[in-house]
Amino acid sequence: MGLIAREVEAAGIPTVVISLAKEITESVGVPRSLFVKWPLGHPLGEAMMPTQQRTLIFDALVHLQTASEPGIVAEPGYRWRRHVYAEPDWAQLQQIDG
Repeated sequence: MGLIAREVEAAGIPTVVISLAKEITESVGVPRSLFVKWPLGHPLGEAMMPTQQRTLIFDALVHLQTASEPGIVAEPGYRWRRHVYAEPDWAQLQQIDG
C-alpha cells in the first residue's frame, strides 16, 4: 500500500495509510501513515465493532489534515481488545479545500 500511496501522491492526491507493519511503512517512505499494533489483516479493528472501525477512519482523516511534513507515522496507541471507543465527533474534521 505504501508504494501505491506514493504514486497517488505524486499525481497530486493526498493519501494516508493505516499500517500494521511500522518498519515496512517507514522503509518505503509512505507520505502519511497511522500505525496500529494489531494483528495482520485487521487494519480497521475487530469484526462487528463499528465504533472502533469508525474511530480508525476518523483518526486517519484527521492525520491526513494535520500531518505537517511527509513521512510522519502517527501512533494513536490503541490496544487490541483493551480499548473502549467512543463515537468520533465528525464535526471536528475541517473541510478540505479542493
